[in-house]
Amino acid sequence: MTAADFRQLVSFEKGLVDRRIFSDPGIYDLEMQRIFARAWNFVVHESQIPKTGDYFMNWIGADQVIAVRNKKGGVSVLVNTCRHRGAAVCRSEQGNAKVFTCPYHGWSYGLDGELAGVPGLKDYYRNDLDRASLALGKAAQVATYKGFVFATMDAQAIPLEEYLGDVGRTGLSMIGDQGDMQVVDGIQKNVVGCNWKIAVDNLFDWYHPYISHKSALLPEVLPLLADPDAVFAPLKQMVLLGDYGHGIGGPMWTEEEMETARRGGPIADPALARRLSPKVQEGMGPAGSRSNGHPSIFPNVWITLGGLQMCLRIPRGPLATELWWFTFVDENLPDQARQARIRIASHLFGPAGILEQDDGENWELSTRGSRGEAGRRHPLNYSMGAGHDEVIDTGGQARIETRINEHGQRWTYQAWADWMSAKDWPELKATHTPAPRGRI
Repeated sequence: MTAADFRQLVSFEKGLVDRRIFSDPGIYDLEMQRIFARAWNFVVHESQIPKTGDYFMNWIGADQVIAVRNKKGGVSVLVNTCRHRGAAVCRSEQGNAKVFTCPYHGWSYGLDGELAGVPGLKDYYRNDLDRASLALGKAAQVATYKGFVFATMDAQAIPLEEYLGDVGRTGLSMIGDQGDMQVVDGIQKNVVGCNWKIAVDNLFDWYHPYISHKSALLPEVLPLLADPDAVFAPLKQMVLLGDYGHGIGGPMWTEEEMETARRGGPIADPALARRLSPKVQEGMGPAGSRSNGHPSIFPNVWITLGGLQMCLRIPRGPLATELWWFTFVDENLPDQARQARIRIASHLFGPAGILEQDDGENWELSTRGSRGEAGRRHPLNYSMGAGHDEVIDTGGQARIETRINEHGQRWTYQAWADWMSAKDWPELKATHTPAPRGRI
């Protein structure tokens, strides 16, 4: 498909998305090449690998990678496939290792990915093997922002902080600036029969909770959601959109509410109290610190619950997505408070989460609807709010202050078309759609 073909599949102005992008195997294969292999992907939080040899397994698209603390104190991101016959050299999800050894023929690799040992090197290979050329595949670039380690397979990719931009950095600060943050051991994982992009666009969707999560909103089920209008703030929403597809969308606190809180007025929401921290104010910015919504780091990072959790949507083919839920706590929290935060996270999201079960069923049905010949004649509609709002750009952070909308979803698919249309990073940098200004 040509660049024009991909741009015809998505209309930002009309809010229409061709359903083929959710089920076509050829499009999926190209996503692995043009999005995941080029983007900066989150691979590990530094708290998960504090010591030399500590490692955590993750995925960059269809490539399984090992993020390991190397002997120099940095992080190596290694492709988990032996250079001999391609078997995995590591099969544990996380742990500590001195070397990674393939179980097939015993080739072993150091923490930097270099080939360290080959059984029969003298007798079978007659010492005729160029070991220096047979290191494990490695990420082209690895960088860290506020404890979050990202990697890209593309040497031409722009630097991480430039890639994140203000919106991406604001989103990560929602977690990173809360304290001495660490990941709770035990990443919750489950597979949903949906295309990864449907799971991504849902994070901006504040239209569905009143319908999909109606049972969860019963006071006897989730008392913390007993007043859904106060939690979801349908007429008090903020959207921030950044280059390359990053965005933040959802409820906000008004400038008046923030000012009242600063002056010592009553604060009913503990999340608002945390936003008054000078560190948070600096990291998230004057507008971002008023957001109580969901940040999205393109292509597949979702931050929720005010920075308590982060979710990766890992593609498993065009019709399946594996969800990984990371829970974050301040290591200085008293044990009782720590356990309370973990209980909230487990109860709302993840495989047993009361909200996640509703969402997963919706996403599967939406993906199924993209497969039929008759059904996919009709594009999906993301037109809510299109042409009705203005980007506020009077200094500080550009944002949209509005009601429930679909600006974030439309922006995600516009960015998707940009990534899929560009043949390489220089072209993507030159031709990607800049963050919207004016009427949106």
